Amino acid sequence: MSDIVLSVENVSKLYRLGEIGTGTISHDLNRWLAKIRGKEDPFSKIGAVNDRTQKAESNFVWALKDIDFKVRQGDVLGIIGKNGAGKSTLLKLISRITSPSTGLIKIKGRIASLLEVGTGMHPEMTARENIYLNGAIMGMTKKEISRKFDAILDFAGCTMYVDTPVKRFSSGMRVRLGFAVAAFLEPEILIVDEVLAVGDAEFQKKALGKMKDVSQREGRTVLFVSHNLAAVKDLCKNGMLIKNGSLSFSGTAQETVLEYQKIVGGGNVYFHEGSIESAIGNNNIRILEFSALPTVGEEINIESGINVLLKFYNSKPNINIDATFELRTSDEVTVFHHGPLITQKNDSKTGIYNVTFKIPSKLLNAGNYYFKVIFGENQRYVLYTNPDLISFEVQNISIGSNSSTLPGVIRPNLEYAIDFNYL
Repeated sequence: MSDIVLSVENVSKLYRLGEIGTGTISHDLNRWLAKIRGKEDPFSKIGAVNDRTQKAESNFVWALKDIDFKVRQGDVLGIIGKNGAGKSTLLKLISRITSPSTGLIKIKGRIASLLEVGTGMHPEMTARENIYLNGAIMGMTKKEISRKFDAILDFAGCTMYVDTPVKRFSSGMRVRLGFAVAAFLEPEILIVDEVLAVGDAEFQKKALGKMKDVSQREGRTVLFVSHNLAAVKDLCKNGMLIKNGSLSFSGTAQETVLEYQKIVGGGNVYFHEGSIESAIGNNNIRILEFSALPTVGEEINIESGINVLLKFYNSKPNINIDATFELRTSDEVTVFHHGPLITQKNDSKTGIYNVTFKIPSKLLNAGNYYFKVIFGENQRYVLYTNPDLISFEVQNISIGSNSSTLPGVIRPNLEYAIDFNYL
C-alpha cells in the first residue's frame, strides 16, 4: 500500500490582477464552456510570470505554475521562498480554501491548517465552542474532542478565557488556540504557515516541539512554511524552494536552505543608472544606491568594519521621514533593527538624501547577511519597504591556532583580565 498522503500534480493557479473571477460574465462563460469540453482555459495562455519586482504586462498572473511533488506519511516538509513567491497560495490550494486553475491535488486523510491569525476560529464563538466546532468539522465525535479538550487549553494557555468570545483575544492568543486545535485534533496532515511568528519565544518553542512529536511519535505529516531558516533546518527533513510561483528546488532541508541563501539579495552593492522613475521603489521613495563595503581593505571580514551607504529620492515634501535598517542573517535571525530620523520638523524636501553609518570591526561573526530597509512617515506609516536589495558575506579570519568559524552572530573583541593567587 502506498504511503503517499499528498500528491500535487502539475498544479497552477491563475489570478486576474485587481479583479475577482475573470471580470466579465462572458469571460466566465468562456472559461466554463472550455472546462466542460475538456479544453484548456482560454485565459491561461496570457498569464504573466509571478515576479512581484516587475511591472505587470498582463491582467493575468500565474501565482503558481506547474507545481509537482509528493509527500509521504510522517514527512516534515519545509517550504521556503521570498515574500510573494506563492507559498501561501500553495497551502490554500492544498487546504481546499481555493481550487487550482489546472492540475490535480490528491489527499489521503484529514487536513488541519493554520494559515493566518484566527484561521478556523469563529470570532463570535467562545474558545470552548470553537474547539468543538473544529473537531466536528474534522469528523470527530464529542467524546473524542472532550478527551483532547484539557490538553488543548493547557497548550494554548487560555484556560481562564475558555468561555470568552475569540474576538476578544489578542492575535497571539488566537494563534496559540488555533495551533493547539489544529495539532491536537489528530489530523493526518498539519499545515502551518508563518503565523507562528506572531507568538512569543516560549510558544514558538512549544509549537516546534509539538510538530516534532506529531511527526516522529504519531507518524503524521507536517507542511511548514517559515522565514526562520534555522527552524526549517531543525524541524524539517525535506525542503522545497518556491521562486516566482515555480518549484525552483527540492531536496533535503539543509540543501534547500543553502539554495535559498544563494538567491537572497543581489550582492553588496546596488547602483541605479537611468531615470529616477525607473529606480527600485514606489511613488514615495526610489532607491538610487545602497552598498555595504569594507572600511579597511578590499573584502569584508571580521576585522574590516563595514561602511553602509543608502542614497534615495524622496517625492513627499513636508513630512517626517525615518529609515530603519534591519540586518538579518541568512537563517533569518535579526541582528539589529535600527535607523535614524531623517527629518524631524515636517520639513522633508523633494530630492535626494544620503544616509551613511558604520558597522564596527570585530562585531559581526563570519557568515552571510542581508539588509531590509523600511522607510516610514512620522514613525507610523510605511512609505516603502525593500526586504533584500543587498547582501554581503563576512569572511572568517583565524584567531591564534583556531581557524574554524565559531558559533554565534557576533564576534566581539572582549578584553579579559586574569588573576592568579597561590594558596
